[in-house]
Amino acid sequence: MPPTTIARVLETSLYAEDLRAADHFYGTVLGLERIAFVEGRHVFFKCGAGVVLIFDPRTTATQPTTVNGAPVPLHGARGAGHIALAVADAELPAWRMHLRTNGIAIESEVTWPRGGRSLYMRDPAGNSVEIASPTLWGFQE
Repeated sequence: MPPTTIARVLETSLYAEDLRAADHFYGTVLGLERIAFVEGRHVFFKCGAGVVLIFDPRTTATQPTTVNGAPVPLHGARGAGHIALAVADAELPAWRMHLRTNGIAIESEVTWPRGGRSLYMRDPAGNSVEIASPTLWGFQE
């Protein structure tokens, strides 16, 4: 048995070669607060009680780095990843309009068996981005 119960996801990573386009999409279109940008390596955003990390896999998969003398393991992925961002169900119509106003195509809209709903789109790197009501997993909004 683990020593404690894991409370939440602290951070999640997506990969994109065009970090400036990712910065615009996540920072400007989605309104996440940027907390770090290192040209050619990463852009990080605060997202509620967690962090969304966007790495350039051409760098993070091939160039070792250290933090305070400790090595950070190489990592990177190719192909579309996925992230779901939580909003209240009542806010989804406003998000639909906001995305369309910003030229973001909605790839799919899903109503889930538990009553939650999702809007799916693609970020500039092709990652699947979902804006969803937490009720789809049985969580309160």
